[in-house]
Amino acid sequence: MRVVGILFALVVATIGCSGAPAPAQLTILAASSLSTSMADLTTAWKQTHPQTNLVSSTGSSAALRTQIEQGAPADVFLSADTSNPQALVDEGRAIRLTIFTTNSLVVIVPSANPATITSPADLGRSGVCVIAAGVDVPITTYAEKVAANLSSQPGYGSDFATRYDANVCSREDNVGAVVSKISLGEGDAAIVYATDAESATSVTTIQLPAAANVIATYGGVVVKASTDVFTASDFLTWLVGPDGQAALAAHGFGAAP
Repeated sequence: MRVVGILFALVVATIGCSGAPAPAQLTILAASSLSTSMADLTTAWKQTHPQTNLVSSTGSSAALRTQIEQGAPADVFLSADTSNPQALVDEGRAIRLTIFTTNSLVVIVPSANPATITSPADLGRSGVCVIAAGVDVPITTYAEKVAANLSSQPGYGSDFATRYDANVCSREDNVGAVVSKISLGEGDAAIVYATDAESATSVTTIQLPAAANVIATYGGVVVKASTDVFTASDFLTWLVGPDGQAALAAHGFGAAP
């Protein structure tokens, strides 16, 4: 009986020390323009997936892609375009390209608006300081498409895109840094995502002509080096589902096509 008692005590002690298993963790590398929505996405995910924590880091989509190529640990990559995640798929570093949301573009100026910019046409006016992102950042590609489209609009002039490009006086690491510079009055204007303009302070928004605007399409992939490909894939499925889409819509993002 004494031996049985000792064994029972050992079993109880083992159970007490083991405790509940630690929650799994997914590392999400997300585009800078998703910064304000990641907290809500994390909260919504945890409501139906309490066993998995989300840890996110944001930055330029191009820079995040480079980090993954260099071996940075990540489970999911959420980009502000489809070309960067598709490149990882083509390189054999990622799987399952999923388009999960959309965005549109606007012009922002400092609230004080010292350059008195009232129309997108003013971005091609001599002496205007346009803040932009680096040439590899998705917002730059979208903004250049907008400038090219405006060149064919009445009142802009066929050389508008050239004049716009000549007015770029600073190039930042990501769209968040672009918005910050305009908020601080360190530039006259910038073309940014509508969602960033909506969450920014000390800026005024100027709408672009609908005929010249472009739709920014966001793509996500599962990183092949993920330690939990199954859960990472489940996250992308969830993101395009009702709960993920509702969390994104609350921040002004458009529905996944």
